[in-house]
Amino acid sequence: MTHLLSKKLGALALAFGLMVSAPAFAIGLDPAFDGATLGPAKAKGVIVWSHGRSINAEDSESPTPAYLTALREDGWDVMRFDRLSHGDTLTDSTKRLVDYTTQLKHDGYKQVVLAGQSFGAFLSLMAADSSHEVDAVIATAPAAYGSFDDFYDSWRLNATKLYPLLEQVKRARVMMFYFHGDDFDPGGRGERSRAILSERGLGYAVVDQPAYLSGHWASSTGLFLRRYGNCIRDFANNDKLTGELACEPRWGTTPSAEMKLPPELADPKLARNATPATPTGSASPATADSKAAGGFRDTWYGFYPNGREVLFGVETVKGGDLTAVYAIGPSVDNKHAAAWTRRKGRIVEDSFVFEEKGKSTLRLHPRQDGGLSATWVAADGKTSMSAHLKPIDPQSLARPATSKGSAPVAATAAHGDSNEAEE
Repeated sequence: MTHLLSKKLGALALAFGLMVSAPAFAIGLDPAFDGATLGPAKAKGVIVWSHGRSINAEDSESPTPAYLTALREDGWDVMRFDRLSHGDTLTDSTKRLVDYTTQLKHDGYKQVVLAGQSFGAFLSLMAADSSHEVDAVIATAPAAYGSFDDFYDSWRLNATKLYPLLEQVKRARVMMFYFHGDDFDPGGRGERSRAILSERGLGYAVVDQPAYLSGHWASSTGLFLRRYGNCIRDFANNDKLTGELACEPRWGTTPSAEMKLPPELADPKLARNATPATPTGSASPATADSKAAGGFRDTWYGFYPNGREVLFGVETVKGGDLTAVYAIGPSVDNKHAAAWTRRKGRIVEDSFVFEEKGKSTLRLHPRQDGGLSATWVAADGKTSMSAHLKPIDPQSLARPATSKGSAPVAATAAHGDSNEAEE
């Protein structure tokens, strides 16, 4: 009942800041974040997160997933259930988790929500099967029987052993996440889970193969926090939920209000006079020497895997040279603010290339769907990220917001040569 965890992926996640740092962990139940907890009297409840189990690493040393910050900021206390891999069995660890749940309820917490990744997701569901004290479960990429490549003989049990757990949950609301390209997932678990939970009369949510998120560790990314943090928060708060909660995140469909752009792109009056963008995704704007009225010829939008939004807008094209605005949203930990910078580049074959001394390198290649494949390389060349940018109408950036977190983006008078966006 073990599975392999890629150390390489964990190192990459840390390099990109996809997870949230936490205090040094003891074995048992401990606060997930630095700082004092609110306590049973003030907190909405307590979240207990259970990590996975590896055969080549101690997952108790892994960082706390970023999405749990959405719950802490909403007034929940967040704890970790840390175990050493030796002796970490489904039976023994479930019993300990049930005991902790009982104690937390005895301490006065109004709700106890068990969250878990992989092996920890199985533990959380098994505890909900054993105890009436569990109010909700948030399970991401549940797996306790190995991956396709390394444990083929037991791999299918990640499905067949999961369904009875969902059928036996005593009273807890259940939220499940399944990701595309998960080597621990035998497939088909989303539909079967939804069918089982819909018949239970309990509150539930099933997010199956969500867009832009892939792999067994997708829930640890900043992108997962950006797209599903609010939905997870709403699920935890809705203790009266009896049917399905549909998660339909709008984050990433249009630039959010957290983005900052030069006034000529974000100001409604200036944008009203702008020439509508006609992106082709083929670098064809280079065929004419011109600058669009109001500022921008073509604009693309997307996001990096760490959850930072990115916007690229072509301003002028003269022969093989061009100027553009490159904007990036704030980091999920708020250590890096939203910023924009004006860049000078050139057209190389069918791509845009921006290489300036002391700045990051940007390379943008056209896609068949009219978008751009963007690659960012740090100024020191040690770090890189890629994103798929889709074409958007620059006038849409100035339209009134239809819901929280959507356009318009904020206009800023920051200096056009600011290097803030290079972080």
